Amino acid sequence: MSSNTFGKDFRLTTFGESHGDFIGGILEGLPAGMSIDLDFIRSELNRRKPHSAYSTQRTEDDEVRFISGMENLKTLGTPLAFIIPNNNARKSDYDNLKDIFRPSHGDYTCFRKYGINASSGGGRASARETTTRVVGGALAKLFLRPVNITVKSEIESICDFDYITQRKEAEEALKKAKESSDSLGGVIKCTIQNVPAGLGEPVFDKLSAVLAHAMMSIPSARSFEIGDGKESCKRFGSQDIDHWNEDFTTKTNHCGGIQAGISNGMDIIMHVGFKPISSIGLIRGITREGKIKETENKGRHDTCAVLRCGVITEAMAALTIADFIKRSQQEK
Repeated sequence: MSSNTFGKDFRLTTFGESHGDFIGGILEGLPAGMSIDLDFIRSELNRRKPHSAYSTQRTEDDEVRFISGMENLKTLGTPLAFIIPNNNARKSDYDNLKDIFRPSHGDYTCFRKYGINASSGGGRASARETTTRVVGGALAKLFLRPVNITVKSEIESICDFDYITQRKEAEEALKKAKESSDSLGGVIKCTIQNVPAGLGEPVFDKLSAVLAHAMMSIPSARSFEIGDGKESCKRFGSQDIDHWNEDFTTKTNHCGGIQAGISNGMDIIMHVGFKPISSIGLIRGITREGKIKETENKGRHDTCAVLRCGVITEAMAALTIADFIKRSQQEK
């Protein structure tokens, strides 16, 4: 299976680079006759767009064009392919970075793997690629609508500040970071509701393991926790057990809705941590000859990626659950 493809029976393949003419994707596994809600897809794409002073100033229309697999807004059951033009890329912003590997970026590692790397932007490693995931995730959400499975996200923290109880402090930290051309990290909480019990494929395709794979594939993702995560690791077993109710729900949900890699019917709760963006104002890169060179990073970048990552985590969660639903249908 290509590393540009996610999923088995409900499968998204993405293509395109940050500063190429187009990005796009191919989604396989949608049933024939499913209605495509273009307004919903646009609304999901709008959630990913920059909406604050702390987001990139690169503004794209993100007008998705479906080129196969659909007629009159109904799926044909064949691969659904789409493209999205890149209209606002500025390759000239990277003229001073040619032949320089930026620190904590994919420039060097891609060069070591392929012998070449994108001369501007981050290529496939850029967060621009996640636009295609949002389209795929929107289609997965439409697929999940009839079974009432929903996905939602919220910003849990920015830097060390709780985003609900310490919003003022978080905003001050964002302002300080922007003024100094720096960046901040944070955590997204993602919740999947109304998932039936029984989804998951032990041993190596545990639902929790595939969700971890999905979330950690997002650019800048640095940590993943299911349920109470590392807090569970600090407890006695008697404190962490999720005891039963007589209707097969549990009194608590420390496990985050997954036991032995299989959904138990409770909400699936994840916490995804994102590192500070490495594209800051002044960087110390390294030339191909091994010389350290300090230079300005002129590209347009987010101060804090977390502000736009919620819809991306939702997309990957929806794609994961849609794939397991599809697998369960194939088994029956």
